[in-house]
Amino acid sequence: MYLVDSRAAIDNARAMTATKDPKDQVPKTTTQPAQKNGAAGGLMKRLRRSASVTEHNLNNLRNRNSTQHLFDQHGNPIDLRQYRKVLDKDENGNGTSEKKLRYRRTQSVTRAEEISNKEAKLRKAQPDRSIHRPRDSLFSWSSGFTNFTGLVNWGFLLLCIGGLRLGLENLIKYGIRINPIDWYFFVSGRDQGEGHNALFLVLYSFVHISLCLAVEKGLALEIISEGLGMVIQIANIIFSVLLPVVIIHLKGSAFSIMGATSVCFYYSVLFLKLWSYVQTNMWCRKTYYQRQPRERRPSITVAELKRKHSTGGEDDEDVAKLVQYPENLCYKDIMYFLCAPTLCYELNFPRTSRVRKRFLLKRLLEVLIGVNVLMALFQQWIIPSVRNSLIPFSNMDMALATERLLKLALPNHLVWLIFFYLLFHSFLNAIGEVLYFADRNFYCDWWNANNIDTFWRTWNMPVHRWCVRHLYIPVVQMGYSSRQASTIVFLFSAFFHEYLVSVPLQTYKIWAFLGMMGQIPLSAISRYVERRLGPRMGNIIVWASIILGQPLCIMAYYHDYVITHYQNALNGTEHR
Repeated sequence: MYLVDSRAAIDNARAMTATKDPKDQVPKTTTQPAQKNGAAGGLMKRLRRSASVTEHNLNNLRNRNSTQHLFDQHGNPIDLRQYRKVLDKDENGNGTSEKKLRYRRTQSVTRAEEISNKEAKLRKAQPDRSIHRPRDSLFSWSSGFTNFTGLVNWGFLLLCIGGLRLGLENLIKYGIRINPIDWYFFVSGRDQGEGHNALFLVLYSFVHISLCLAVEKGLALEIISEGLGMVIQIANIIFSVLLPVVIIHLKGSAFSIMGATSVCFYYSVLFLKLWSYVQTNMWCRKTYYQRQPRERRPSITVAELKRKHSTGGEDDEDVAKLVQYPENLCYKDIMYFLCAPTLCYELNFPRTSRVRKRFLLKRLLEVLIGVNVLMALFQQWIIPSVRNSLIPFSNMDMALATERLLKLALPNHLVWLIFFYLLFHSFLNAIGEVLYFADRNFYCDWWNANNIDTFWRTWNMPVHRWCVRHLYIPVVQMGYSSRQASTIVFLFSAFFHEYLVSVPLQTYKIWAFLGMMGQIPLSAISRYVERRLGPRMGNIIVWASIILGQPLCIMAYYHDYVITHYQNALNGTEHR
């Protein structure tokens, strides 16, 4: 196929068509539309193949403004306007060549390995026996290298050597300070309090539990109005968390530090659980009142139907035994919830089929051994370091106080990691195993958190689920933005952090509160670092806040505690 643009070629083509028999020319002008379209399509393919041999010829066809003097080899005129869309495409049908060229210009080379293969082949063909090729250094981000296992082992070994050196220094300086008898006196509150006031205060909590259950039964039976019932429940829950504050403040000498801490922790958990119990029953009550006039039987799932068919057609009562509202309003149900390792109430918790005795024994041994390790670290390492930080912290000697802070950071961080494992893995798994509680997701991979937000969403899952279910979502549903709801959640968490520290120590400061509220700007900083410097630097920010923030808070509260209760201790390094 070829194109004819000269006048002589045009005349020759017309002469050839004129010498032909008119009968032979009729089929060319009376072709059916389908055949014409098919022929035009085939003609266009041949035209494009012949015209796109070079980019110059293809551009000439595209830039023609007139279709005159353009005939095929049979002398038929070609109208390019019918094939403009086809001509605008390149050889591969991917758009115009101009677009293709523009796309190529936008490509950027960011790695040294992306030199053309043609050049590499030419270099290899040289007789100089070349051994160099384009490569990035392994520490460059563009290298794609990720296997740093050896460096991780090196860092772990270096950390162990540094910790061993600090441990030897501590033994040489202070000797062996581990004494289980002192820990027994401290935990039991001997010589610190009067009687068993903490135990009595824990037993008094059954008054709040019974009142909560009684009001819920009254609401279910419509003996108490909804408004009055909710007022009573709110007052009961708030009073339960304020009771330890008032009692410990008035009778502070009757409580040991360990007893006051246990009471505050117990009432904090009770506050969260009663809140969840009341709010969940309120949701069930609204649904119950909406469904009750219809008197529909609960539906059965496909899985339950299959189970019924496989077991030989048992009754529906034997297939599905789910607790329905208000059948859940009993002491057995609420006591199970109070003992279960969760803060969010449900009518039907997921259950396991049996108790794994070997698994339970392992968890109990971990708790027993881990608690003794914690006591030993406290006695041997943390208590001397905290006491030695008193004078530099009081005199605001920044250099010496920083040295004490860094010295305290390692043992405090080890204690925190052991405490996390004992509480969230060993203890809660043991409780869940005994109670047949199947949901064991007590923590996620917080150690891989790239920002502060991710850390707080993954390290304590029971509290996180409670905050999302009973605080964050209701606040958003009230019309507040997600940022405002997150701020309210942090305010709530900051209050309880301060509550668990200030009330047992009877040192009412705001360091823990400020530390939690400081997580909001720190979260923004960590997200900015993650975006600009990558997730690895964001993870470093998270670890740095954990390692350095906690010992700073400990030093601040110990300083204020000694000033408040043992003013004379400022003259030495130890207090009585």
